[in-house]
Amino acid sequence: MIGIDFAATAVYVRPGRTDMRKQINGLSVLVQEDMELDPFGASVFLFCNRERRILKALYWDRTGFAMWQKRLERHRFPWPDTEQQAQQITGEQVRLPLDGIDFWKAHTTLEYTTVM
Repeated sequence: MIGIDFAATAVYVRPGRTDMRKQINGLSVLVQEDMELDPFGASVFLFCNRERRILKALYWDRTGFAMWQKRLERHRFPWPDTEQQAQQITGEQVRLPLDGIDFWKAHTTLEYTTVM
């Protein structure tokens, strides 16, 4: 995405589906009210539709909001369904769902208390 330094930018994922008819105003309200985050901060907010074929990114670039959209012609984006799965991700992780890599469902942490 043009003009974004992912090393210095927080990236937040909104889990589940988002109505892609929403544009900048509607998505910024979701960030502020549903996600309880500051849409004017140095952050990128990612949203995906029900079919997981459209991804939108919203960010404030100090002079106004910018929105970026990607639509897949084949396949689907890996996307978290629950709040527990969707957490703040790193700039390096942004590229993974765009490339179809589902790091949300990659190996789960196993916790044992005894050895068999």
